Amino acid sequence: MPKCRNVSLTLNDFEGMLRFAQVQGVGLTVVGPELPLAEGIADLFWEARIPIFGPTQQGAMIESSKAWAKELMQAAGIPTPQFAVFRDCPSALAYLKECSLPIVIKADGLAGGKGVTIAETLEEAIATAEALFSGQLGRAGETIVIEEFLRGEELSVLAVTDGKTIRPLLPARDRKRLGEGDTGANTGGMGAFAPSPIASPDLMTKVQNQILEPALSALTARGITYKGCLYAGLMIDPQGNPKVLEFNCRFGDPETQALMPLLETPLERILLACVQGTLEELPPIQWSNQAAVCVVLAAAGYPHKPETGQLISGIGKAESTGVTVFHSGTRLKNNQLTVSGGRVLSVTAVGQDLTEARAKAYQGLSYIYFDGMQYRRDIV
Repeated sequence: MPKCRNVSLTLNDFEGMLRFAQVQGVGLTVVGPELPLAEGIADLFWEARIPIFGPTQQGAMIESSKAWAKELMQAAGIPTPQFAVFRDCPSALAYLKECSLPIVIKADGLAGGKGVTIAETLEEAIATAEALFSGQLGRAGETIVIEEFLRGEELSVLAVTDGKTIRPLLPARDRKRLGEGDTGANTGGMGAFAPSPIASPDLMTKVQNQILEPALSALTARGITYKGCLYAGLMIDPQGNPKVLEFNCRFGDPETQALMPLLETPLERILLACVQGTLEELPPIQWSNQAAVCVVLAAAGYPHKPETGQLISGIGKAESTGVTVFHSGTRLKNNQLTVSGGRVLSVTAVGQDLTEARAKAYQGLSYIYFDGMQYRRDIV
């Protein structure tokens, strides 16, 4: 295992990151969050001829503007729910009064997983639209997308591309609702598992031909060379047909935590092929024939007002059972690990099948504790 070290760099200090990469001779930079991509970190690195995995600012619009992404899908003939885009509240409210329920309302911009509401009643739909236009999510809600609600099975397909070739990773499934039985508020994801049992070879062929290839072609037609991860959040109808609920411009969380333990091809080989434009020459990506389950441990008050500062214990005991504990909302304070965000930890286990992986994940996380810790007990 290569030695790693954490480096304290401010998230929005792109010039500082670039200088660090130049001085340290960094051979590849991989961007995790969507915000730096939306603000153009990849453009800066490419201008300096420093290899970076992640799309340019224009390419990142496929996530940073839901309206832009929906219009791209419509122009490319990519299957997606019916939608309408609004930039003022009265027009949106008039449209909502004519819609069937439930209805999906999305803030156009980045909202940290808090910009999507599935409104069950007209009153909820109107309140959501009014809140967005009144500034609840700042500039992210200045434009909204109102979308047809679909029923079916969700599927997450993360794909890697060098701008010419696009290859899907192992299909996964995440659970976005806060509560068991897919109830409660929408979140950034409360857990995930891979591979998804519904992802038959026939379905994956449809995803490749109807969604991934057309999306890449549409980006290219707009003058965008997209090098990075293209995440397709899909709904699969009862007839086995996929529709795109959303595109993301980076590795999805928590699906990635379930995928990486199953990956056998060295990750850096895949990412470098994307950056260097040689993905077509890369041999088929190899995966374990096992399964993985990831369970997110969230802070009290998540997703609305997460409480922070609580001490975290038991990670060492959890890892001794064989699980992998990923940190996402933690910080060291006086040499003690504390909660610093909404989704705090992700506990991932691998097993011969999903049942075994699930049992191992819950056994491992039983050793972890912090005040107010909440998690779903029904991932898978």
